[in-house]
Amino acid sequence: DLKKVPGNIPPDIVKLDLSNNKIRQLRAKEFEDISELKILNLNSNGIAYIDPAAFSGLSNLEELDLSNNSLQNFEYGVLEDLYFLKILWLRENPWRCDYNIHYLFYWLKHHYNVHYSGLECKMPEEYKGWSVGKYVRSYYEECPKDKLPIYPENFDLDKDDEEWERHKEQSVQTVKKHGVIVTVIG
Repeated sequence: DLKKVPGNIPPDIVKLDLSNNKIRQLRAKEFEDISELKILNLNSNGIAYIDPAAFSGLSNLEELDLSNNSLQNFEYGVLEDLYFLKILWLRENPWRCDYNIHYLFYWLKHHYNVHYSGLECKMPEEYKGWSVGKYVRSYYEECPKDKLPIYPENFDLDKDDEEWERHKEQSVQTVKKHGVIVTVIG
């Protein structure tokens, strides 16, 4: 029935199981004195909030179990100190698929050596059951590509306006003929 992470944990501990307690939030630097920790189990606590500096100092952590909690997203920075993380358990959390879930998804995408499971949208209703990856990809697909400008509005060139307009017309014709355009600037 722990409500917070105990402060008297031996500094040389390598495995810590705090599962099935009542820890609702992880505060900043909660584990900084146990830097040798390799496995941390926080399963089934009802954790709803993790401070961005909660895992500060856990640079040797290899496995983190956050399953069966109340997590909806991670704030930017939560996972930054976990350099050697290999396994991240995320199942059975009510992940909210909105812009705030992007940090977690991109962190995992750029740390491809981290194996994870359970990253599925639970809310809002229209995304329930979707994988978070599918949601993030759909987020960017909503902007119609055919409505995007071909050239930036504030493009700075040494060419005079007339020559630039002629160049644009030729490039647009190239797009229509071949479907590919390569513009070299500089």
